[in-house]
Amino acid sequence: MPFSIAVVVLVIVLVFSTIKVLNEYERGVMFTLGRFTGTKGPGVIIVIPLIQQMRKVDLRVIVLNVPKQDVITRDNVSVKVNAVVYFRIVDAGKAIIQVENAFDATSQVAQTTLRSVVGQHEMDDLLAQRDKLNIDLQRILDQSTETWGIKVSTVEIKDVDLDESMIRAMAKQAEAERTRRAKIIHAEGESQAAQTLVDAAKALGQAPSALQLRYLQTLADISHERTQIIVFPLPLDLIKPFLGPRGE
Repeated sequence: MPFSIAVVVLVIVLVFSTIKVLNEYERGVMFTLGRFTGTKGPGVIIVIPLIQQMRKVDLRVIVLNVPKQDVITRDNVSVKVNAVVYFRIVDAGKAIIQVENAFDATSQVAQTTLRSVVGQHEMDDLLAQRDKLNIDLQRILDQSTETWGIKVSTVEIKDVDLDESMIRAMAKQAEAERTRRAKIIHAEGESQAAQTLVDAAKALGQAPSALQLRYLQTLADISHERTQIIVFPLPLDLIKPFLGPRGE
């Protein structure tokens, strides 16, 4: 009797070990007597004990944080850069057969690629053209991990840390650039104002009556000043129309 119970229990254990259930985002990489025989899933999978083995693979997107890397840019600036990588396994068979640990392998490649790509660019590119660097990182990583059945969809540079001396130098450079632009804008304004005065002088010179009206307008503006006595020269051109032929 105890022997029969043991047999029943053994059969039940074998049955349960034979049946595997894979979720929608999982695949089973099958090995029969050590040889790769394809992938199965999702759903119910039958695995023959002692003959077949199944390695479960998750196909969901994995977020990988690349730790800060010490990098020297092309213009010899020392920075610390970290990034985040979004990737997923698209070929479960390759992810098991071609590499021992797909996650660790992708992490190591991401670190070396980050140092290599950033080192090929200048500091200004790293700060101003980060989108371009992200695209280059994604392309290189995707090519490197393709043989492992991994698809790298996105790479984003997160933080760029500079030492205090470089931050001060960049602040001085930015201040000098703002001063330069202010001087250029001021010079352009002076040039435009001078040109406007030249044009106005030419227009007034071609119309003497307009010059007289402008003179009178100036006198009217002066009359509003809080002064008791106003002394101003009276141009002869202003009174010539009143003198007639005798004033000639």
